[in-house]
Amino acid sequence: MRESAKVEAIRSCFLFSAADLQTVERIAAESRIVRHQPGRMLFAAGDPADGLRIILSGLVRVWIANDTGKELTLSLLEPGDPFGEIALLDGLSRTANATTLETTECLFLPKSVVDQEMDSDPAFSRHIIQLLCEILRRNTDVLGSFVFQGLDARLARVLCDLAIAHGAVEGAELRLMRKFSQTDLGQMLGVTREAINKRLTALVHDRLVRFEEGHIIVVDLDALRQRAVETHRP
Repeated sequence: MRESAKVEAIRSCFLFSAADLQTVERIAAESRIVRHQPGRMLFAAGDPADGLRIILSGLVRVWIANDTGKELTLSLLEPGDPFGEIALLDGLSRTANATTLETTECLFLPKSVVDQEMDSDPAFSRHIIQLLCEILRRNTDVLGSFVFQGLDARLARVLCDLAIAHGAVEGAELRLMRKFSQTDLGQMLGVTREAINKRLTALVHDRLVRFEEGHIIVVDLDALRQRAVETHRP
């Protein structure tokens, strides 16, 4: 990748939106492109921090697991998304796992380079801190939905998010262009595939979603959004 393209990839990342061009150019000069095959674990929980990654193409799943092997998907990341920023900034070990779901290219920014630029540019450091506070606020909202919402509302919320991120308009409907299995959805919500199956059956019955050749079709996005804000527990 040309140096100018690396600079543009970094400048397009929200973490570096307040960095001046010279800062970005210095970081880009020390960064490199890494290509990964599907199913590659980029790092695991407990690994030491090595740097920040910005996705250029592909799809990355960030997830955690308990001692019994039960998995919870924290996020699905697409081109333009950075990941690994927590360990990058506090210097502690990784808090989650990151795995490629398809062939993926990442721009790797070494920790030492980012640290040096943050030390020399207080305004850049403050900007990063503000962005991390925003992420913490969003995480609080997500935690609240796990505590106060039933599975119906939580599943509806995830389907709305997936429809916006991966959906293509087909008439009055939204087709998720990526296939998400019931196991995938269960890992996003921390429940079993069987629990997801029951809730999806209810959404199909209520004509909020349907299935076609393995793809989820959102039939009524507005009604699905309304289901997502319900706060009662089953």
